[in-house]
Amino acid sequence: MERPLQAPEGSEANPYSRQWALVERIAASPSFQSSPRLRNFLLYVADCAVRDAPGEATEQHIGIHVFQRAPGYNSSEDNIVRTNARLLRQKLAEYFSQEGKQEEIILEIPKGHYLPVFRSRNLPVEIAPRPVLVVAAPPASTSARRMPPGWTVAALALLCVALAVAGIYGWKLHRAPQSAVDRFWAPFIAGPSLVIYSDALFVGDSTTGLRYAPRGADQSGILSGNYVDTYTGIGEVASVYDLTRLFDSHRAQFTLKRSPLVAWDEARTQNLIFIGSVAENPSLRVLPDVMNFSLTSGDGWAGIVNRQPKPGELALYSRPEHPLTRDYAILALVPGLEQGRKALIFSGLMTMGTQAAVEFTCRPEGVQQILRVAGAPDGSVRPFEAVLETTLGGGVPLETRLVAIHVR
Repeated sequence: MERPLQAPEGSEANPYSRQWALVERIAASPSFQSSPRLRNFLLYVADCAVRDAPGEATEQHIGIHVFQRAPGYNSSEDNIVRTNARLLRQKLAEYFSQEGKQEEIILEIPKGHYLPVFRSRNLPVEIAPRPVLVVAAPPASTSARRMPPGWTVAALALLCVALAVAGIYGWKLHRAPQSAVDRFWAPFIAGPSLVIYSDALFVGDSTTGLRYAPRGADQSGILSGNYVDTYTGIGEVASVYDLTRLFDSHRAQFTLKRSPLVAWDEARTQNLIFIGSVAENPSLRVLPDVMNFSLTSGDGWAGIVNRQPKPGELALYSRPEHPLTRDYAILALVPGLEQGRKALIFSGLMTMGTQAAVEFTCRPEGVQQILRVAGAPDGSVRPFEAVLETTLGGGVPLETRLVAIHVR
């Protein structure tokens, strides 16, 4: 079903007005009029682009809003979005080579992404200046002699080596420095990465009230209708949104799955990002139990146990029950299931603690605190476990700080 879209507000001074006018011309062209599905695809993702809403241009969102897939459908098994994205790129290339060959602005959808980009057709390419090695000519001589052939080859080889060294040196001078956030997330951005979010089991429903299923309950109870597994926390939703923005900014992607649907043959070959506590994200149980920090709970309370407290650290970090003004979360970087793979764990006592932990690693000031302790000389990040404390207000995380960190 086509979404009713409107051009962004503004006049000719609005930089988006020309972009949206281009989208309308493309959508009205004969090739797109004959392909309503691709037209709807184009209008949806272009709308996301001009509104600067990359989080809505994901495979899941497109499948739901353009191709009427049910929320939470398995995009790994249903490739309708990827298939049509390839056709859409072909249609756009045809438009700009034929009907739109006079367009000053070109709309493209980069491979591996769904959010369009706009660029000038004749955009100049800036090339950084490169150091040039100047070789002075020898002074003229009335008795000049021809250089032996072997010497000529050696001189040319030395000159090539010198130019290559100069080029590498120039490239290093002009290479942009890596930010703290880039350094922290580098293995996961490089991929492949799998994000696994919590999906707790509940008893009851939205009318009679939801309660956590008894401890030890498994997914088999869903088939009999005893348990419900279609709810997750608001913090997990916000966390996935933050990760989507982070990966999109690096033109990278991840696979998203709720915990019970993870296929471990596939997960072994990927970097893993766990969102949610082990109580609600059972997939965390496949990792080796070597954590120094662990979640625990009692009668009306919950906390994080510190098995080997360092000076200045607490043996137990527990949140107050009433009023709920503080939460804690475990943030850990550990080895993945196979050699060369890594796993990140964001595990709050509550959903807001999980959200705060993800936000902490998406901000330079937060990551810098981690790197000061866990950063390695080669630029990598050593495995570590940390505890984060966040203050709450109005049901949202306000300020998060690092209260304990152990490097493995």
